[in-house]
Amino acid sequence: MTAPPIDAALLDEAVELARAAGRETLRWFQSAHLEIDTKGDGSPVTEADRAAEHLLRREISARYPADSIIGEEEPDHRGTSPNRWVLDPVDGTKAFTHGVPLFSNLLAYFDEHGPAIGVINLPALGETVYAGRGLGCFVNGAPCRVSATRDLADAYVCTSGLDNWPPETLAHFASTVKLRTWGDGYGYALVATGRVDAMIDPEIAYYDVAAMLTILPEAGGRFTDLAGVATAASGSGIASNGLLHDELRRHFAR
Repeated sequence: MTAPPIDAALLDEAVELARAAGRETLRWFQSAHLEIDTKGDGSPVTEADRAAEHLLRREISARYPADSIIGEEEPDHRGTSPNRWVLDPVDGTKAFTHGVPLFSNLLAYFDEHGPAIGVINLPALGETVYAGRGLGCFVNGAPCRVSATRDLADAYVCTSGLDNWPPETLAHFASTVKLRTWGDGYGYALVATGRVDAMIDPEIAYYDVAAMLTILPEAGGRFTDLAGVATAASGSGIASNGLLHDELRRHFAR
C-alpha cells in the first residue's frame, strides 16, 4: 500500500523550523569570537551547533510533545507517538568554522508510514531545499528535480571528503567521473536540484542523511546506502538522479 501524502502544513512548519535554526547559526558565522570544541570522536562542535539544536528541540517539544527527537548534540528523546524528528543543527561544521558558506541545517520527519519530510536549509546562501512525501521537492518555493544525465563520463559526482575512500576506488572514480568535494548537506541539495548528478559518502551518520530519504525520491532520484538499501542507518549513503545509481554502486564496489 502506498503511504499517504504528508500534510502540507506540517512541511511548511518544518521548513520554518529549519530556517529558524539557520538564523540562529548565522549569529556566529564568520565571527572572530566563535569558540570551537572537539568532541570525543575528534569532530568539531561550536556554540552555534548547540544553540541551533536546543532551539529545534525546544520548539518541537512544545508543539509535538509526544514525538521522539534524535539529534547530534544531545541525548535522544523517546516519545510516545510513532513520529520522530531527526536533526543535524549544523551539517558541515568544518566549513562553518572556516567561514565557508556551504554548511546547512538538516531536519527530517518520520511517521508511522516511514520517511515523510526532509529539509536542507543553507542559511548563508539563502537557499532551502525541502520535500514532503507525495508533495514533491522544492527549492525556495519552486519545484525542483534531479538531472537527466545518463552517461557516467558526463556525470558530476560529489562527496564530503576523500579521506574515507579506498585508494583504489578513489583512483578509479577520478578517472571515470567528474569528482568534486562540494559535500555534506550542500552536495545532496545539488543532486536534488539537478546541478550535480550524484553524491557518495562511504561513511556517514544517520542524522546527516535522514532527510535524504524523502528529498531524493520526491525530486525524482534515489537515496540508498552503498549496498542499495533505502536506509539512512547503515553508515553509508549514495544519492543520485536514479539513472546512474546502480552503475555508480557497481563502480564503487569494484
